[in-house]
Amino acid sequence: MGLLHLVAAFWAAASAPTFSHDVAPILYRQCAACHRPGGVAPFSLITYSDAGKRAALIATVTASRYMPPWPPSEPRFHNERHLTPPEIATLARWAASGALQGNPAETPPPPEFPDGWQLGKPDLESEMRAPFEVPAEGPDLYRCFVIPAAAPRDHWVRALDIRPGNPKVVHHALLFQDISGTARKRDTGQGYSCFGTPGFLPARGLGGWTPGSLPFQLPDGIPELLNGGADLVFQVHYHPTGKPETDRTRVALYFTDRKPVRRAMDIPLGSNHIDIPPGQRDYKVTDHFTLPVDVDALAINPHAHYVCKEMFGYAVLPDGSRRTLIRIPDWNFDWQQQYTYAAPIRLPEGTRIEMEYTYDNSAANPRNPNHPPKRVMWGPGSTDEMAGLHIEVTPVDQDDADELSQALWGKMVRTLGIGGLTHPPR
Repeated sequence: MGLLHLVAAFWAAASAPTFSHDVAPILYRQCAACHRPGGVAPFSLITYSDAGKRAALIATVTASRYMPPWPPSEPRFHNERHLTPPEIATLARWAASGALQGNPAETPPPPEFPDGWQLGKPDLESEMRAPFEVPAEGPDLYRCFVIPAAAPRDHWVRALDIRPGNPKVVHHALLFQDISGTARKRDTGQGYSCFGTPGFLPARGLGGWTPGSLPFQLPDGIPELLNGGADLVFQVHYHPTGKPETDRTRVALYFTDRKPVRRAMDIPLGSNHIDIPPGQRDYKVTDHFTLPVDVDALAINPHAHYVCKEMFGYAVLPDGSRRTLIRIPDWNFDWQQQYTYAAPIRLPEGTRIEMEYTYDNSAANPRNPNHPPKRVMWGPGSTDEMAGLHIEVTPVDQDDADELSQALWGKMVRTLGIGGLTHPPR
């Protein structure tokens, strides 16, 4: 090798990214919450020995944006789990240049994951009544459990934290309160099957947990009412790991004495007019709602099942311009959650909120559960479909809350075809 080749090789090695200096900070910030000992992911990426042997895999799944899982392409949300183009390029260069370790002394300390509740001692803490046995093999399970933690009186909830008893097998968990007593009758000790919805109405969500998520804290001034005597209900998505597992998920609630100064309201868009022929790749459903008052949009929660391909929620402002509320170009049921906007989105009176979902019921859809494709209709089953988009808003002028509530009630009456009801229940 000539002198010029030696010099070139030296500078190439010197400029190549290393785990210690370049890669570890990226993995610790966006991957370690799941990829750590005891985490939900199948392997850890904390040490060089863990990450170095998987450098090519890391480069591939991050370049395709398969990992870290962050379905929305826009707009901006709190706690986004995605890598920047320079970070993706760094991981690719690291793999291509031999996945060098670098100077171990330069490796930053790995992130710490506290053993206790991240927000400190809770006001109410409970867990599933008994461990749940998850079989080694078979389809994913969607199970609801009544939690023995009913508060004797009303409380305002400012935050909650959910901790899976076995992160290897818990894909995600949602917490509801049931004021109907339905869940209590259905849960005889080991929960009950519930896919899509928890199986009772009204299903009042309090929050949830997904891998890598932080404790759920409600917007300032808008705590959520936990009704005295209401049952808490976990809806847990389990995925078998290849060996028998057990789980006993826990919850912590944090209360506040401050009553709401703003009123959060749910704008539900959706459709049950779903009948998708086998092979159809671009089946669409839509819904809309026109705002009677000015609102601030705080969060958004999309929902569909397996053959949904693309989700688009947007606002058509009175001047004709559009504002994206959420766009998910490649929906994956396994990575659903509620998204909180990085900053509230102001939507003036007269704004038309639109929902458009596209479904792919062809053999080309890798998430289609039917091979060959079958007719898919609306329903709660895992191979049925749904279309829902819930936008959490608060009126800019709190005196407008009743007008918005009346308009939303009217939408529900028209959707369900209920006659003779002109006012929302008090």
